[in-house]
Amino acid sequence: MPTIHTREGDIIKGDRIIGEARKISDIQVIAKTGRHKAQRIILRDNAMCYIDKKLKYMK
Repeated sequence: MPTIHTREGDIIKGDRIIGEARKISDIQVIAKTGRHKAQRIILRDNAMCYIDKKLKYMK
């Protein structure tokens, strides 16, 4: 059985991550590097995420 991280500040990283929650916030556009933008949502109330596709390489 995989490890479940539940502490504040724990991070998961993958090419494709699936999240489930009772409440999901509106999409927020955030700045990443230079002109590149990304999107962020906040999962609330019994939220869970898991990696569906692992990263091909780590930086």
